Amino acid sequence: MSIEDFDVLVVGLGPGGGAAAAAAAAAGLQVIAIDRKREIGTPVQCAEFIPLPLSRHAQGRSVLAQRITAMKSVLPSGAVAATPFTGLMVDRAAFDRALAQSAVAAGAVVYTASLLTALDPGQRIAEIRGAAGARRVRYRVLIAADGPHSTVARLLGLPLLTTVNTRQYTVPLLRPFSDTDIWLSPDYPGGYAWLFPKGDRANLGLGMDAHIDADMKTPLDALHATLVAEGRVGAQILGRTGGAIPVGGLRERLALAEILLVGDAAGMTHPITGAGIAAGVASGEAAAEAARAYVAGDAGALAEYEEDMRDQLGESLARAVARRAELARVWNTAAANDDAIHRRGWIAFDDYYQPDDQAAAPDRRYYENIN
Repeated sequence: MSIEDFDVLVVGLGPGGGAAAAAAAAAGLQVIAIDRKREIGTPVQCAEFIPLPLSRHAQGRSVLAQRITAMKSVLPSGAVAATPFTGLMVDRAAFDRALAQSAVAAGAVVYTASLLTALDPGQRIAEIRGAAGARRVRYRVLIAADGPHSTVARLLGLPLLTTVNTRQYTVPLLRPFSDTDIWLSPDYPGGYAWLFPKGDRANLGLGMDAHIDADMKTPLDALHATLVAEGRVGAQILGRTGGAIPVGGLRERLALAEILLVGDAAGMTHPITGAGIAAGVASGEAAAEAARAYVAGDAGALAEYEEDMRDQLGESLARAVARRAELARVWNTAAANDDAIHRRGWIAFDDYYQPDDQAAAPDRRYYENIN
């Protein structure tokens, strides 16, 4: 079998991979990008919120669904805290496709319904199998953007990421609004529930730690019934989805053997909120720049990528991991009904940002700019 040569191989065309492929191709690199899905972006496994700094990526046709202005966080007691929370609700499938189309427009070769089946990092050779059969690709840099169950990571022998499961319904929205609603409750151990509006419909979902309670259908159906009774949403379920979200923080290594891990594959998803689109796009673009510099002769560029990502995300993700650990100690106990516990464990409250000694001022940088 002959070998095709490329500067960059991108595996996975979600936000991180799409951004990486587009930026690398725009920088003049020869790029091949693959995705296991037949249609990029589907099925959607996402609440579909992006922060305002990503608005430049929401200009494509049918991407933007509605604007968000605030967050309402409901505590176990029923108390509601409203906080500013600006961003956009998008059609996630259209968002991913727009990034991939930008990559193609910049000159990247993109294949869907294609799997990475073998990897020789020493020789920098990957075997890919798609509709046209198998092909072998030699790369200068591989960018792994293939999610929390990354095939690249598995082929490298890296450990599995810690994940929680999500379940989400798309439902009719009877009273349009511009807030994201969050429910913090012992009914959703290891996670929370949400209602995110999208014009005349909404994403209603929850995340939970399956090791604590694997039944997500019962509490989600109960929340749906409550909102139907309140006249906020319709009884019809227009769509169902779900998936795994990494919650253990950054991997031990983000760059190894001319391979860069980005987004969910790198563990960049926020362990408390589950937000990962912004970190995926930012890390994908940073990986593309590192690849450009490396191909141009900067031997230290890939290591600098890892250093930069840890500088940008490390402190915030470590804080979130610590808050998850605090919450884990109280699930299925009476303390899980305590508002103070959830204020400490949720990004909308100042308590979340304060260390144990309460000496430091709240630091909302990750909440405001990334989440």
